[in-house]
Amino acid sequence: MSLKRQLFLASVLMLLIPWAGLKFVLELDNALRAQALQQLEEKGTRLAELAGDFMLGLPMVTDNDALYADTTTQFPKVDGFTTTWPGFRDHEDQLPWQSRPGQDHLRWLLTSNNRYLYLLVQKRNQGLRSFNPSQPDQPHDRIKLVLSPPPGQLDAGRPKAWLIRTTAPGTNVPALIDGDPTQTDRQLEVAWEDLGSRWQLELRMPKPAPGSRLGFQTGQFSDSQSAEGTPLTPPPLLVQRNTALERALARQLSDGQQVTVMEPAGWIAAHSEAENPVSSTDFDDLSTSQIIEQITLNALRSLVRLYQPQPKPMATTAHQLHTDGLPEHHLVQQDGKVWLATEHPFFNGRSLLLKQSMQQLLSVSGSALGSVLARSLLIILALTLALLGYASWLSWRIARLQKLVSASVDDDGRILEAIPPARARDELGQLQQHFGHMVSRLQSYNHYLESFSRRLSHELKTPVAVVRSSLENLTHSHSEEERQQYLERAASAAERLRRILNSMSEAARLEQSFDQADKEHFDLADVIRQASAAYQQLDPHHQHHCQTPDSDCPLHASPEMLVQMLDKLVDNARDFTPEGGQILLRLEQDSEHYHIEVFNEGSRLPVNPGVDIFGAFVSKREGNAEGHLGQGLLIVRLIAEFHGGRIDAKNQHFNGIDGVAFRVIIPRLPNEQRTAP
Repeated sequence: MSLKRQLFLASVLMLLIPWAGLKFVLELDNALRAQALQQLEEKGTRLAELAGDFMLGLPMVTDNDALYADTTTQFPKVDGFTTTWPGFRDHEDQLPWQSRPGQDHLRWLLTSNNRYLYLLVQKRNQGLRSFNPSQPDQPHDRIKLVLSPPPGQLDAGRPKAWLIRTTAPGTNVPALIDGDPTQTDRQLEVAWEDLGSRWQLELRMPKPAPGSRLGFQTGQFSDSQSAEGTPLTPPPLLVQRNTALERALARQLSDGQQVTVMEPAGWIAAHSEAENPVSSTDFDDLSTSQIIEQITLNALRSLVRLYQPQPKPMATTAHQLHTDGLPEHHLVQQDGKVWLATEHPFFNGRSLLLKQSMQQLLSVSGSALGSVLARSLLIILALTLALLGYASWLSWRIARLQKLVSASVDDDGRILEAIPPARARDELGQLQQHFGHMVSRLQSYNHYLESFSRRLSHELKTPVAVVRSSLENLTHSHSEEERQQYLERAASAAERLRRILNSMSEAARLEQSFDQADKEHFDLADVIRQASAAYQQLDPHHQHHCQTPDSDCPLHASPEMLVQMLDKLVDNARDFTPEGGQILLRLEQDSEHYHIEVFNEGSRLPVNPGVDIFGAFVSKREGNAEGHLGQGLLIVRLIAEFHGGRIDAKNQHFNGIDGVAFRVIIPRLPNEQRTAP
């Protein structure tokens, strides 16, 4: 059986775990709902007593023909338009308009804050007919407004009446007290606008006391048959939300709960809610695991609701709520959400409806278990796909790496092309990276072997030919002087062979000498200045310069090896610097390192990233340079690494001169050891 099939069977068997967990969650959900319902009943009883205390003495609203005023914290602008009204979005039809049966072309809105009551009236079947003072008997639009104070006030039984008419659309329309043109009530602010096919009137007045009655009618003068609106004798009861009761109820609610106090006719006298705590984290800030976790939790909640009893829809409008009795399971649906609800009647036919969000119930009561089950289900379902996908992806990557390695080497072992760098950072990516480095090193080594044989053949050919020709001529020489001359030539060629062989083993001997090297405290700047002076004396064909700090540069190292390293760098610089050119030896320091730099004029580094100039037997000298097998920079690198440093090289433009800079970076002494003895 293949690996994919084994992983698939193992994943299928693990599906038994979430199935058993789901059964347990369904049983637990019934117990949690029963416990939550009991707690909701107890809280609802307390809230009903609190609501009864606040509404004591207020008249009941048993008539459906009432005026309802929403509450707002805003102060709408009285300009005859709806754009500043609370709840207005993009279209005025989204507002909770009120109207009377048979008078759909006349509708109105009421809202109040802690100071004012706002009335917006809209008539949609005609434009505005203004009042003409010179022809008062001509028909014109007008509104009669009546306000009756609640019983118990000093002016109870004496309703206030106003007549509103306008000579032209606009603001500051006068409100005539009892229709008297000489008495204008400045406490009423009125705006009347003509909108072509309809007109709108907006009015602001001081907020009436609870239990007041308010009525209005609109019509044209001398045409009582056209009067429309609400009754004026007696006016309808003005139903206003009890803001003090709403604040008191809100303090008693827990997260995800809503409470509504209803009049006998269903009018909402108070409504408070405690929203579910919403995380302020933006969706883009969520990690992949957090997004998957939220999706899984939502799916689990939907699955639990699928096994719950069917909730009962509640008949509701913008201002009225009718429960018509709660079902036995107390689950109701309102505004597209499912709630656990309890209803509590109190005196005078009023009732209180307390609801608990099922979403909140699942979050509070079953979040721990739901999260565990959701994560286990996610892991198991994802594992089925992930293991199969991962096995396929892993096999594809291994096969791809195998093809890359095979394509990089031919049957004779020659490197055809480099392996491209890996984008992945995992073990396979590192393996491909190592294969790439290995192929690159093998390619460089093959290039070295091909060039080394030619270079070695070239280096050995001349001294061997000299020895052979000297020996042949020695046999034919007749005088002692000639024989001595040929012997000297043979000895010189043999000495050259010895130097070549010593150069081939110089790096190996240097590595062996590291074990016996003694380190001491010395001033690095002084050593570099002395070495630069010696180079200038020994090499009059180039301009040698030295730049070092004025202060001491203490270092614990091997001065002999550092001088040997400088010899190799300066010797390399002389070989590539034209006669009369400049060679600069510079020492700089920072908080942690010394920077030893040798800059030479004239040469440029090869543009070939695959060649390591600090490797063994790598040389870029052209022409007939003798005895150079590419060991100098290798020795520099070995000495730098022995002192815990590193070396690099780059093309540089310095003081108007093009050249190459070799830089050795060596760690400085710790603070407590920087003073040389």
